[in-house]
Amino acid sequence: MKIVPQSQYSYANRVARIALKGFEEVLGRKGLNAVLSLAGLDRWIDQFPPDNLDEEFNFADFSAIYQALEEMYGARGGGGLAIRAGRAAFDDILNEFGSQLGTDQLSFKIMPQHEKTKVFLINANAVFGGISDQQASMQETEDGFTLHIHRCPACWGRTGLDRPVCYFIVGMLQEGLKWLSGGQDCYITETQCIAMGDTVCEFRIPKTVS
Repeated sequence: MKIVPQSQYSYANRVARIALKGFEEVLGRKGLNAVLSLAGLDRWIDQFPPDNLDEEFNFADFSAIYQALEEMYGARGGGGLAIRAGRAAFDDILNEFGSQLGTDQLSFKIMPQHEKTKVFLINANAVFGGISDQQASMQETEDGFTLHIHRCPACWGRTGLDRPVCYFIVGMLQEGLKWLSGGQDCYITETQCIAMGDTVCEFRIPKTVS
């Protein structure tokens, strides 16, 4: 497998720890260790990053994990596992950063669904931008929202692909919208990806779920 060169951009250790726990929930410890070994990340085998907000987990390490998943399970299988891991990680993200996301405020809880989604996306961009070098923006459209990630860890360093590959982020968004809607699944699509040569990774999110 082609190892992704280290970047100058990083995520907080705590978020990386949550992500790895999500993968462990889906793959099991042995499965995750095999993926980490293939990705050249033996230093994280049986020793997750420390539980702090120091920005020390390199974007390239995230990208290498997703690439290793595809190497081991194929593009379709690896993508499906990354989505499941993203969904599994959401609860821990909510537990750790819920107050910063504003989800524990009464004013948030009584908002209409589309307003909840809007506030959630705005706050999530602010939170993740504050604990990493990720850069993102959000636009509202008539029937939904468009999330643009301008500096994306999920596909960092990958080029020449013919499909979007930021499945972990799709999974987190799906689980987040399911939680916001009280248990209804939401179909989210990645319509552009930097790994395909696009300038941003773009995710389409509906205002309402059905």
